[in-house]
Amino acid sequence: MDLFIKSFDKLTNDELYALLKLRVDVFVVEQDCPYPELDNYDQQAMHYFLKINGEFAANVRILPSNSKYEEVSIGRVLVLKKFRRHGYAQEIMQKAIDYIVNEWNEKRIKVQGQEYLNDFYSGLGFEQVSDSYLEDGIPHIDMIWEAK
Repeated sequence: MDLFIKSFDKLTNDELYALLKLRVDVFVVEQDCPYPELDNYDQQAMHYFLKINGEFAANVRILPSNSKYEEVSIGRVLVLKKFRRHGYAQEIMQKAIDYIVNEWNEKRIKVQGQEYLNDFYSGLGFEQVSDSYLEDGIPHIDMIWEAK
């Protein structure tokens, strides 16, 4: 298992292609949700990804404050289906939180998560700050993590 964190300009062509394919495979194909995956935020993001035996297994995208939201945000959180139920989502999310706190000195993080993942994000210290709303036809909630 190997963890990587790279800015957009440090991703190789193969890494970028693999990350985009991973996100489309999960969010568009698996979840049967056609939406604009390429949203012009990748260029300013840090891309945290996990490879297992050379295969892309998990990903999160970290956006700086005042890009998509006022707060730093973590999005595009996913684990490829065959790698689920091994704790990789929690591990990569915790690494992303640690990176944001230690490298960017940020104390507040936003996620826009699918509503059914409320318990997952709550377990990492996020608190729900919005009512449920539909995003691309899927119930979502906004959640905030704050350093204690």
